[in-house]
Order: sequence, then C-alpha cells, then structure tokens
Amino acid sequence: MSAPLLVGVPTEIKPDEGRVAITPDGVRELHGHGVTTIVQAGAGEGASIPDDEFRAVGAEVVATAEEVWERAGLICKVKEPQASELPHLRADQVLFTYLHLAAYPAVADALLTAGTPSVAYETVQTADGALPLLAPMSEVAGRMSIQVGAHFLERHNGGRGVLLGGVPGVRPASVVVLGAGNVGWNAAWMAAGLEAEVDVLDRNVDRLRHVDQIQMGRVTTLTSNRGVVERVVQGADLVIGAVLVAGGRAPVVVDEDLVRAMKPGAVIVDIAIDQGGCIATSHETSHHDPVFERHGIVHYAVGNMPGAVPHTSTYALTNVTLPYLAELASRGLAGAVERDPALALGVNTLGGHVVNEPVAAALGRAHRPLDDVLAELGAS
Repeated sequence: MSAPLLVGVPTEIKPDEGRVAITPDGVRELHGHGVTTIVQAGAGEGASIPDDEFRAVGAEVVATAEEVWERAGLICKVKEPQASELPHLRADQVLFTYLHLAAYPAVADALLTAGTPSVAYETVQTADGALPLLAPMSEVAGRMSIQVGAHFLERHNGGRGVLLGGVPGVRPASVVVLGAGNVGWNAAWMAAGLEAEVDVLDRNVDRLRHVDQIQMGRVTTLTSNRGVVERVVQGADLVIGAVLVAGGRAPVVVDEDLVRAMKPGAVIVDIAIDQGGCIATSHETSHHDPVFERHGIVHYAVGNMPGAVPHTSTYALTNVTLPYLAELASRGLAGAVERDPALALGVNTLGGHVVNEPVAAALGRAHRPLDDVLAELGAS
C-alpha cells in the first residue's frame, strides 16, 4: 500500500458558510490511521472551533489556503470550490466535498479541465439506496425549514400572519411537505411537533409507510400525483420543497401557475435549490438576503441552509464523512473505491471524464464507467 495522503482542510469561502470539513475528534481519528491533517488557520471559527483545538490533537495549522491546496493530496471541504479556488484544482489531488454539479456546471467544467478526481458527498450511495453523507445535512435542513417557515409566516416578515400550531379554537397552519425522504420526514416531524396540520407527499409508498409508522397518525401521507399536488398546495400556508434525485437536477413539482393559485402570503421553502429547486419560481438566495416575493408568495431558497447552524452541522457531517475520508486517505482513491461500492458511486469526475452516470446525464455530458477510467490510468 502506498503512503497515506496528506489531508488538507481549507477555510470555506462560500458566502454565509461557517462549517468546516472536519472536527478535532476527526483529526485525532485520522492520526490513529497514520494520516496527517493540515488545517487552514481560522477554518473552524465559523463553527466555534478554535485553532488550538485542532493543534491539540496533532493537526498542523497553516496560514493560507494556498499552502493547504499546494501540499495536500486530498482536499476535504464542505461546499463546492468557489471561483477563486478553481485554479488550485489538479489531476494528482483528490477533492472530497459536496459538489452538486448539476447545479454548478462551471465547477464540473473546471474539474474536467484539470483532470481532478472528485468524490461528492451527495452521490455516495449504499446498496439499499441510502445517501449516508447527505442524510445528516438533510436532517438539519428539514428541521430548519419549519422554524424558517414559521418565521416568515409572521405578518411583519411578509407572510399571512399564521401561527403554525394555532391556538384552542383556531385552526392551525396547513403545512405541505413535498418528498418523504430524510429532508421531508424531518420537516414533517418538526411541523407536527408544533401542532400544525401536515400533509407529506411522495410517489414512493414505502417511504410514506415509514413516515406513517413514525408519526402514528399525526401526519397525513398522500401518494403524489398532479391532482393531489395541486389541491394541497393551493390550500397550504407553508410548502416545503424536499424532492431529491441523487446526483441529478431536482424535478419541478410546483409550476408557476400553481404558485399563482396559492393563498397570498403563503410561504415556500425550497430545500431542493441546491440541485436546481423543485419550485418553478425559485432562485437561489443567501442567509443575508434569504427571501423574495413572487406572485404574492414568500420564497425562501437558501442554497446552504445547514450553514446557518455551523457548529451542529460540522459535527453531524464529520460523524458520517470520517470513515470514508480515512479510507480515501489511507488507501488512495483506487484502493478505497475497490473496497467500497458506495464510495465508488461518490466519484463524479476522474481523468477528465464524468464517471457517475446520473451526474453525466444532468450535465448533458458523456459518461465513462469508473472502472474503465481507473484501468486506463493504472496502465498509463
């Protein structure tokens, strides 16, 4: 086996992003695998993790992002590389982060031009279809969506002036959750906990059964089709867009005509905006300017919702990324994906090719099987 890769953790520079890609506990765990970690000074400040906590567990704290990118063989991040980071990409360095290339084709172009091997958290997929590196951030975003929606339903924030749970003698808010995956059922759980009336829609009846068993009748589960979507969305006070297609663009579930038909002052939270959004009228917003109004409806479409709670999110993310990060650093990309088919599905680009089929389809690019590209690179 070759020597372990040096893991580099730069400070996230995407606006409003306070997370860091590893915790001090994660650094200590990597050290136990014989892996050295370098962390950019201040990388953990947004998540309330000071540099000294990284130093205490053996990380080398360096002054600049340039040094991290230059020295590391494996770059571990949270968000996709930003414009100023793209020139650092190179073919002999693995990038491990959330990529969402369907929503950021310019990043895909840069990865392909540089020949960078990239592994996307959101497409690592186990045999049962689970997305283990997306799950904790989906849980955070789903739970946040309800507190965000409740906030913007208040009249002075542009909403209808509706209290989610109502009060005795007054009907509670109607909350519609589109999608019953990790995002959706966490949103439904929080809304039900606040005593709203909650409808969860999905085309997968098994997912609806799961939600129904957990909620014990507190949430209404509905099989999704055009007619059902139109009826429940028109009557909703709060709509949560929680539709996900692994590696691909989110399908548009609510068209513009349906948005026009909603109650004035209703709120839409489009969590799927990271992958293009599932509401036709959505466009990506930021934590500093999170909402806009269209057809009398308040839209919230922040692309990195978990970035608002970076301390919680950083620890939740490292809990699930760390085993994969340790494998990549210890064994290299080829060795790690040979051992773990789930991690193999996480590889998006390699050797100038798109090697994940759904990502290639979403980008409108040719797909090359990962094994073929690994074989070519191994023979060269």
